[in-house]
Amino acid sequence: MRPLTSIAALGAALLMTHSAFAASGVARVCAADIKAECGDVMKSGGKALKDCMKTHFSDLSEDCQVAIIRAAAVGKACKADARKLCADVKPGKRTECMKAHAADLSDACKKAMAKAQAGGK
Repeated sequence: MRPLTSIAALGAALLMTHSAFAASGVARVCAADIKAECGDVMKSGGKALKDCMKTHFSDLSEDCQVAIIRAAAVGKACKADARKLCADVKPGKRTECMKAHAADLSDACKKAMAKAQAGGK
């Protein structure tokens, strides 16, 4: 799985924002990896953390890699919905906004979210 996840990492790391990263549960799954590989930039978050995770993607555990890719897939599938429904919401509150608009989400966004919550099955 490493070659596939390494290729997908470039897109995944670029798609994720710090708030999406934290809200998606990736931070929980990747906590040990983040500390081990990016402990020096962990508190700064944002672009610095995203860049570090991208640089060390192949060093992360498989569970962490998979969690990042799933979160990126949700971010990509829900990007238009987030812009349309939650454009005026601060980044840290967008997850709450998207949940509040669950009935208004596109089918693609709903499907990606359900797949990520089910563990990609």
